[in-house]
Amino acid sequence: MNSMALVIVNESSLDLDGEQEQALAQVAWEAVSSEFDPDIVEIGLTLVDDEAIAALNEQYRGVEGPTDVLSFPLWTREQLKEASVDPESFPERPLLLGDVVISVETARRQAEEYGHSFGRELAFLLVHGVLHLLGYDHDDDESRAQMRAREEAVLEATGWPR
Repeated sequence: MNSMALVIVNESSLDLDGEQEQALAQVAWEAVSSEFDPDIVEIGLTLVDDEAIAALNEQYRGVEGPTDVLSFPLWTREQLKEASVDPESFPERPLLLGDVVISVETARRQAEEYGHSFGRELAFLLVHGVLHLLGYDHDDDESRAQMRAREEAVLEATGWPR
């Protein structure tokens, strides 16, 4: 278990140790595992400050200011389903799902605002981002409820419950 590659690039002020990196890898693995074979997957995670994520937010979404998490999926949900059913349709291994970018500064503020630990907020943002890489969205009530249920299941399974 847990041989999925989570490639972490830390461009923030956060001093991330090996134990924290392993906890994040476990969260990503759990998020992927019920949807896709995590043993053949790679995900990029970049930790940044508000200034960096604000620039990305404006560039890619046309929205000014920082946000908590951005996802950059490389595949549609339909393509990922095809890849899981017919691995030869996407033979490259590891299969890069995409990148998740998290603002450490925003995560800290939100953890305080929501009254839970910074670790739990970071785990939540990672799950949220990974689910976007897997094709989840929250554009309507039904898809929002489905995504939220999956987020909570992953957080519960990895020791970050509400």
